[in-house]
Amino acid sequence: MTQLHRRLFLTGATSLLAAPAILHSGRAHAQTPVLRVGHVSPRTGPLAGFAEADEHILAGIASRFAAGIANNGRNWTVEILSKDSQSNPNRAAEVASELILREEVDIIVAASTPDTVNPVADQAELNEVPCVTTDCPWQPYFFGRGGDPARGFDWTYHFFWGLEDVIAAFLDLWGKSGVDRTVAGLFPNDADGNAWGDAELGLPKPLAAAGYSLVDPGRYQPLADDFSAQIAAFKAAGCAIVTGNMIPPDFGTFWSQAAQQGFAPKVVTIGKALLFPSVIEGLGERGIGLSSEVWWSPGHPFVSSLTGETAAALAGGYSAATGRPWTQPIGFKHALFEVVADVVARAADLDDPAAIMAAVAATDLRTIVGPVNWAVGPVKNVTKTPLVAGQWQREGAGIDLKIVANATAPEVPLTGELFLL
Repeated sequence: MTQLHRRLFLTGATSLLAAPAILHSGRAHAQTPVLRVGHVSPRTGPLAGFAEADEHILAGIASRFAAGIANNGRNWTVEILSKDSQSNPNRAAEVASELILREEVDIIVAASTPDTVNPVADQAELNEVPCVTTDCPWQPYFFGRGGDPARGFDWTYHFFWGLEDVIAAFLDLWGKSGVDRTVAGLFPNDADGNAWGDAELGLPKPLAAAGYSLVDPGRYQPLADDFSAQIAAFKAAGCAIVTGNMIPPDFGTFWSQAAQQGFAPKVVTIGKALLFPSVIEGLGERGIGLSSEVWWSPGHPFVSSLTGETAAALAGGYSAATGRPWTQPIGFKHALFEVVADVVARAADLDDPAAIMAAVAATDLRTIVGPVNWAVGPVKNVTKTPLVAGQWQREGAGIDLKIVANATAPEVPLTGELFLL
C-alpha cells in the first residue's frame, strides 16, 4: 500500500477503539489528513511503576493535540494508539508489530527500560517506521540492539542518560557519605543488569578508578526468591554501600532478607527499583534513606515546548489530578510527545516516512527534560539528558525524593542533604 493510499485508508476507516488501549483524538473529516502515533509502555507487570502516570499524561497530550498540528499550511489530526507491553519483551515486540502492520502508525514511540524500548525499536527498524524512545540508559538501548557506533541505526532515535552519567552521579553521592569504599553489586541477568555489570562498559572499571572495590557475586535471575549467597558475600567483604539495577520485586526480596540476615549497609543506591514513591511506601520505614538516580523532578529548571508548563507545574498537575506523588517518568513521557509535535510541525512531507525520519534526526528542541538534539551524540541516534542523585526522605506526613548530589548537573538545584542509613 503506498503512503498516499494508506493515508486515504486511514482517514476513511472506522476507528478501532479498544479502551483503554487507544487514546482517540477524534476521527477527522476526509479532507483533514490524519497522522497516527503508536505508543508502547509497561502498564502492567513488574515494570508498571514506569507507566503509573501514563493515563494522565496521554489524556493531557490528546487534549493538547485535539485541535490538530499545522504542517505546511495544512492542519493534521493526530491520533495516539497506546498499548501495554505487560513488562514483557516478547509482548512489546508483538504490540509494536500490531501498531506498525495492522494499525499502520506513522510514528511509534516507547519508554521504560530495555524490556520495552529495545523490542519496539527493533520492530520499527525492521519495518522502516520512524521511532523515538526514552527511559532506558543509552548503552543497553544501543549496544543491546547490536548498534555499531560507526553506523548507528536508520529509523530509531533515543534520548536519555548513559551509564557514565549514573556512575558519576552515584560517585558524587557516595563521596558525600564518607563511608568505606567497598561496594556490593546486584546485577540481574537481563539487558540492564548485564550492561551495568559489564566488565568493560559498566560499573567495575570506573568504580575501581575512583578507589572503590566492587563485590560482584555474578548475575542473578530476575524474580529470584533467595539472595542469601549474595548477602553472605557482601557481609564477608564488609560492604558499606549497595548498588545495582533491579526491578522492584527483586529489591523488596533482597532488602527483607538483608534485614533478616543482619546485613546493614550505610548507603543503598539502586537503579530502577527505587525510582517510584509507590515502591518506597511499600517498604515502610525501611524505605526511608534509600537512594537512586534522579532523571527528572519538579525542581528541574526546564519548560515544556508544547504547553509552556514548568517541571513543577507538570508534576503538580499530576498530583492534583490523581492524589498521587509525582514520579520521574512523567517528564519523559511528556517529552516524547513534545518531540512528536515538533517533528509533525517541521517534516517536509508527512506522507513520506523518510521525510518524517529526517525531521526526527534534525531535532533541536528544549523540552521539559532538557535539550533533545541528536546532532551532539554521544553516538548516532542517541542524545543525553541531565542526571543527578537523590535520597528518599520524610516530607511532612509523606515522603519525597530529595536531590542530594548534583555535581553532574549543577543546573538542577539541591533540595536536601544525604544522611546514612
